[in-house]
Amino acid sequence: MPGGSQLAVEFRLLGDVEARVGGLPVDLGHARQRTVLAALLIEANRTVPVDQLLYRVWDEQSPQRARSALYSYLSRLRRCLVEADGVTISRQSGGYLLTVSPSAVDLHHFRHLIGQARSAGDEQALALLDEALGLWRGEAFAELDTPWLNSLRETLAQERFGAELERAEAALRLGQHARMLPELSTLARSHPLDERLAGQLMLALYRSGRQADALAHYQRTRQLLVDELGTDPGPALQARQRQILEAEPSLDPPPTTIEPAATRAPVPRQLPARPPLFIGRSAELVALTTPDDTRLWVICGTGGVGKTWLVSRWAHDNLWRFPDGQLWVNLRGFEPAATAVPPSTAVRGILDALGVPAGSVPTDLDAQIGLYRSLVAEKRMLIVLDNARDAEQVRPLLPGGAGCLVLVTSRNQMSGLVATEAARSLTLDLLTADESRALLAGRLGIERVSAEPEAVDRIVAGCARLSLALAVVAARAASHPGFPLADLAAELHNPDGALDAFDSGDPLLDVRAALSWSYRAISPPAARVFRLLGLHPGPDISVPAVASLAGLPINRVRPLLAELSRAHLIAEQSPGRYACHDLLRAYATELGQADDPEPERHRALRRLIEHYLHTAYRAAQLLDPHRDPIDPDPPGRDVAVERPDDYEAAMGWLTAEHPVLVAVIGQAAEHGFDTRAWQLAWSMVTYFDRRGHWHDRLAIQHAALASAARLGDLPMQAISHRDLARAYTLLGRYPDAHRHLREAFDLLGLLGDHVGQAHTHLNLSMVYQQQGELHEAIRHDLLSLDLYRATGHQSGEANALNNTGWHYAQVGDYPQALDYCEKALVLHEEIGNRVGEANTWDSLGFVHHHTGDYTRAAACFQHAIDLARTLGTRYGEAEALHHLGDTRLAGGDPVAARAAWRQARTILLDIGHPEAEDVAAKLDSSEPL
Repeated sequence: MPGGSQLAVEFRLLGDVEARVGGLPVDLGHARQRTVLAALLIEANRTVPVDQLLYRVWDEQSPQRARSALYSYLSRLRRCLVEADGVTISRQSGGYLLTVSPSAVDLHHFRHLIGQARSAGDEQALALLDEALGLWRGEAFAELDTPWLNSLRETLAQERFGAELERAEAALRLGQHARMLPELSTLARSHPLDERLAGQLMLALYRSGRQADALAHYQRTRQLLVDELGTDPGPALQARQRQILEAEPSLDPPPTTIEPAATRAPVPRQLPARPPLFIGRSAELVALTTPDDTRLWVICGTGGVGKTWLVSRWAHDNLWRFPDGQLWVNLRGFEPAATAVPPSTAVRGILDALGVPAGSVPTDLDAQIGLYRSLVAEKRMLIVLDNARDAEQVRPLLPGGAGCLVLVTSRNQMSGLVATEAARSLTLDLLTADESRALLAGRLGIERVSAEPEAVDRIVAGCARLSLALAVVAARAASHPGFPLADLAAELHNPDGALDAFDSGDPLLDVRAALSWSYRAISPPAARVFRLLGLHPGPDISVPAVASLAGLPINRVRPLLAELSRAHLIAEQSPGRYACHDLLRAYATELGQADDPEPERHRALRRLIEHYLHTAYRAAQLLDPHRDPIDPDPPGRDVAVERPDDYEAAMGWLTAEHPVLVAVIGQAAEHGFDTRAWQLAWSMVTYFDRRGHWHDRLAIQHAALASAARLGDLPMQAISHRDLARAYTLLGRYPDAHRHLREAFDLLGLLGDHVGQAHTHLNLSMVYQQQGELHEAIRHDLLSLDLYRATGHQSGEANALNNTGWHYAQVGDYPQALDYCEKALVLHEEIGNRVGEANTWDSLGFVHHHTGDYTRAAACFQHAIDLARTLGTRYGEAEALHHLGDTRLAGGDPVAARAAWRQARTILLDIGHPEAEDVAAKLDSSEPL
C-alpha cells in the first residue's frame, strides 16, 4: 500500500498454491493465474524468460492471445501482493523476476532445512527434518494441472520421500523405533519396492519385539522385486535379513532407550484401517496439522459427509506425533438401532485399552475418570471420540493433560465445548465436483469413468457430492461392472424415489437411514419446518422465506432454524441464509409427502411464492420506477414480505435470491400458480438487464409466456413476446426476435394498446440496429416517438429521443444526433430516470467523440460510467468504458485507453457478452511487449 506499512508474506507451494500477507490469505485468482505465480516462485530471485513462462503455463498449446493474457495475470498478481513486504514482480530484459526472501517460500525453505540437516548431528537433524516435512500439506501445486508442473510435482515427491527416509534413519539411530514404526508401515505400503525403506521397517519391527513380522516383510519385498523387476534384493537388504535371523547385537537400540519389558504398559493402537481412497479435504487436513495450542477439535457436519474418514486419514498421516498411542471410541450418538454409549461404558473401555487390570478399576465413575486422566496426563496420545451426540457425552472423556489431542466428530456443532473447553470447530462441507469425480474414478477405474463423462456428472449431481452417497453408488457400480453408468445416473434422478438408489442393504451405508438418525433427534416443530423445506427448490433460503413457508412469525422460526442447524440438517451459509444439500432436500420431500396432507403442502407453497413475488415486485419498482406497473393481488396475512427501501437494497436482495427466483418461477408454473409465475418473471426483467443475465431472462420469459397462454391473457402474452424478443436481440438471435415482435404487434393491435405498440417499435429498432440496418432503426424510433407523445408517456418519449439520437450518430448525422440526445437528457432529468440519463450520457459522448471533442466526450462517458456503477448496470458500464477507451486512444493516451478496455473486457467476460472479443482484440493490438 503506497505510503503504508508493509506486511510479512508467506507463499505455499507444497499443497495448494497459496499466499498469506500479514497472516491473512490472499485471493490469487483462477488456476492459470496461480500457475504464473508458481512458475515465478519456483525460480524466485531469478529472471524467467517470457517464452519459458508461456511454455510453463500453456505448454506448447498457447492460445493466440496467451502473451496478452500473461501480462494481464502479472498485473493482477502485482495488485494482489502490493502490501507484501519485500515482494516485487518486475520486468527484466527478456523476462520477469519475482523478488522475495527464500524463507518466505515453503519450497525453498524446505530445501534449505534439508541441506542443514545433512550436516547436523542426529538430534538436530531430526528436528530440522521434522520441521521441513511439516511444511507439506498434500501434493505440491495441488489443483494445478500443466505438463511442466506435473513433471516437477513428481520430482518434489521424490525429494519429500528422500527426506522421510533421512528422518527415519536419524530417528532409528536415536532409538525412536516406536515413534517411527507406524509411519514406516504407511510409507512401505506406498513404496513397496524401495529397499532402503524395507530395511528401516524391518529394523523398527525387530526392535519392537516383532522379529517374525520383520522377516515376513523381507519375504514380501523379495517376492515383489522378483515379480515386478526380475531381481533379488540388494546386498544391504539381504544383510539386514541375516542380522535379524542371527539377532546381532548391532541391531539393538542405544542402551538408554531400552525399557524393561515387565514395566512397559501396552501402547493402544485403536485407529480403524487407513481409508483406502481419500479425496480432497486438503484445507481441513492442514487446519488440523497447523501447530498451535489447540488440544480439542470438534469436526462437525451432516451425516455421510466424511467426518470419520477425515479424522482417520489425518490420524494415520500423523501417527508419529503420538508415540504413546491412539484411542478411538465410537460413541454411537446417531447410529441406527443403538443407544448412545454412556460415559461409564466409554471410560471403562479406555481403561482396558490402557492395560489397567480388571481388579484395579474403581467402581465409582468419577474415580474411573480420575484414573484415566492420571494415566494419560504425561502422555502424547491421540484420542478420537467419534459420532458424539452432545457435549455432556464428551466432557467426562476429556483428558486433563496438555500432551493429548482430542478429535470429536458429531452432527451437532457442540457449541458448549467451544464455549467452555476452548475447543476449535471445523465444519466439513460437501466434496467439490472435481473431488467427487476423482472419488468415483478411484473406485471404478479411470477408464470406466472416462468412457461416460456425462453419466459421471449426473451421478455426482444426484449424490449431491455427499461422500457416503458417492461411496454407495460406487460400490454398487463396482459390483456390477457390466452396468452402464448412465443407467445408475438415470436411477438417481428418478423423481419417484430419489433415495431408493442408495439403499445398499447395510443400515450403516443406507443414506436414508443415516439422515433419519438426525431427524429423529429434533423437536416436532423443527421437524415440520424441515419437511416443508422439501418444497423449496434451493439452493438456499432466507429466514423470511422460511417464515412464509411455515406460516409462522419470524421470531418463532429463528430458534427452529438454529435447532436444524445444530443437527446439521441445514447449514447457515451466510448470516440469515440456510441451505441443505440435495439428498437432505429429497429426504425432506419424502417425509413431507408421507406426513403432511397435500392441502397443507399446497398452502405452504402458495405462501412461499407470494413471499418471493411481492418482495421481487417491490425491488423491481425501486430499480425502474418509470416502467409501466402491474397489479399483483395482495399477499396473505401469513406471508412475510421483505421491503427493500432503496435501490442498493433492492439490487442486493435480487442478487442474493437470483438462483432461487429462477427456480421458483418454474415451480410456480408447474404447480398451477400461473398468474404469480408470470408476475414474478415480469419482476425480474429489469434486474436481469442490469446484470446482463440474458440467458436467465430468456428462460423465465418462456415460462412466463407459457403461463400467460394457459391463462388466455392477451396483454400478458404481448408483454412476454416483447420481453422474449429483447432477450433474443441481446443474444444475437435476430430471426427469433423478429418472430416474437410480430406476435406482439398482432396482439397489441387486437387490444388497441398504443403504448404497448410504441414499446414494441422501440424493441424492433434495437433489433435493426444490431443487424446494421440503421435507417430502418431510425424509422421505428420515430414511430415510437409519435405514439409516446400521443399518449403522454414521458419515460417512453425520453427513451425514444435517445434512441433516435444514437442512431443518427451511427449514420454520421451528428447535428441531428446532438439535438435528439440533448432533448432526451433534459426529459430524463425532469422525470428522474437515472438509467435513461446514463444511456443518454453515453450517446452524447459518442457524438462528441466523432466530432473530435475528445475532452467533452470523455467527460460524458465518465458521467455514464458513474451512473451505471451506482445503478449496478453492468453492460451499460462496460459499453461506456469501451467507448471511453476509444476516446482516450484517439486523444493520445494509450495507457488510459488500455485501462478502460481492460475494465470493459472483465465485465463483458463476466456476463458472457460477445462484445468481449472486440475489446480483447483492441487490447491485443495495443499491448506493448
